Amino acid sequence: MNDKQSRYKEVLQQAKALADTDAIAYMANVAALLHAYFSFWWVGFYRVKAATLVLGPFQGPLACTRIAYGKGVCGTAWKNKQTIVVPDVEEFEGHIACSALSKSEIVVPLLQNQEVKAVLDIDSEQLDAFDKEDVYYLEQLSAIMTQHICFDKD
Repeated sequence: MNDKQSRYKEVLQQAKALADTDAIAYMANVAALLHAYFSFWWVGFYRVKAATLVLGPFQGPLACTRIAYGKGVCGTAWKNKQTIVVPDVEEFEGHIACSALSKSEIVVPLLQNQEVKAVLDIDSEQLDAFDKEDVYYLEQLSAIMTQHICFDKD
């Protein structure tokens, strides 16, 4: 097992232990976990509110507060209901640049009943920072989270 796998396994264990039905509280702790374990440039969540993604808990510099359906990496992951890995954000048509320091990105939707309720957005200052291993573990994390969160309470 490599170091990245070990860190992800610890994050998954802690995410299970920190499970909370309150979406905001749980997302806040998970964002802090990922930021602490991996030192990503930006880690956070956008929650689906009507026809917009609204900024939720995050760790890192200031962020865009609203993203439209199908716009940018987050809005596209929401629309397609699937994880998107962007090795170089400059090459993603329609990328929304909240920070010029962000170079690569991964966005993982949180789905309940086949409906996207939120997205986990992670940015790196490095090009091509995310791979299949990140996809695998972050999708597991998303599944763990959606087993516990009651999004409809918000």
